[in-house]
Amino acid sequence: MAISSSTKRALFDVVLFAVSQAALYYTVRWVMEGMGPGERKEVKAKSLKALEKLGHRDLKLDEYEKQIASEVIHPDDIDVRFSDIGGLEPIISSLRESVIYPLVYPDLFNSSSLLGAPKGVLLFGPPGCGKTMLAKALAKESGATFINIAASVLTNKWYGESNKLVAALFSLARKTQPSIVFIDEIDSFLRERTKGDHEVTGMMKAEFMTLWDGLLSSTDRILVLGATNRPNDIDSAILRRMPKRFSVGLPDLEQRQKILNLMLKDTDLDEQFSIRRLAEESETLSGSDLKELCRNAAMRPMREFIREADNDKEMLARCQEEGFKLRPLTLDDFFQSDGTSALPTTNSIDDIS
Repeated sequence: MAISSSTKRALFDVVLFAVSQAALYYTVRWVMEGMGPGERKEVKAKSLKALEKLGHRDLKLDEYEKQIASEVIHPDDIDVRFSDIGGLEPIISSLRESVIYPLVYPDLFNSSSLLGAPKGVLLFGPPGCGKTMLAKALAKESGATFINIAASVLTNKWYGESNKLVAALFSLARKTQPSIVFIDEIDSFLRERTKGDHEVTGMMKAEFMTLWDGLLSSTDRILVLGATNRPNDIDSAILRRMPKRFSVGLPDLEQRQKILNLMLKDTDLDEQFSIRRLAEESETLSGSDLKELCRNAAMRPMREFIREADNDKEMLARCQEEGFKLRPLTLDDFFQSDGTSALPTTNSIDDIS
């Protein structure tokens, strides 16, 4: 039976309409899924391996905990130890006694409810004085699960999602304890609450403090570690939850000498080189400033070597393969006026009780 041309055209229009509607449906669905809160950042394979290496192989994590797990750093991936930090021995000793030992050896501290690790520790002081290095070394020495969390990880444009991420942070820390939750620049995340705060921000802070107070159980070995340059901006309720506070200030003469000894231990120095004098001349510098000062000074012999080579690429390639020796560093390399030894100053901050 022959089909008329009008019938064929009608059938073609019906098929074309059905295909267009199906295409429209899947396009809208794809756009909505991309915009919706169901889109999650996939957990990094490296972070899963870090959890496995820490002995947490059969963890059952929900989608929020997986997102937080992406911020886990294994101690083996941290290259800073307490021995690499100069001039902060009193703070290091206190961290060992009051934080590391209660986290690693909890049975030794079960004899009294007054013993045990604090719920929170705050490191505060001027920029570049070693607060972040102390946090890294603490994670390295303790061997605990180190969750390096940032405010951007816990914030989400969808209502209620930030609270779920905060809850996931503490639930993951509890599943992987002993654990350290590190928040650098904690003042930007948990600053003083005001009437001008957004509702979502206020809810997230309240959720964080509520779950933090839930760590009072003696079986939980979880530490919230914060670092800041502006301690006076932190909410008083947060400070109450951080009974151990360490002021990491600008190094004094003896501390600068220890820092310089560590930084220059593998550097060839002139026979007349005096680290003591360099420490005396570098007053008001932080540890970070001292590192930059040493790096700039170490570049001077290299710069002279390159100039002597007169851009001879063959000679430079041959020296790279066969090796070469730079002249030893002198004090003049640190205090020349050619811009390689700028001595920045660092402003101190007010202490807090």
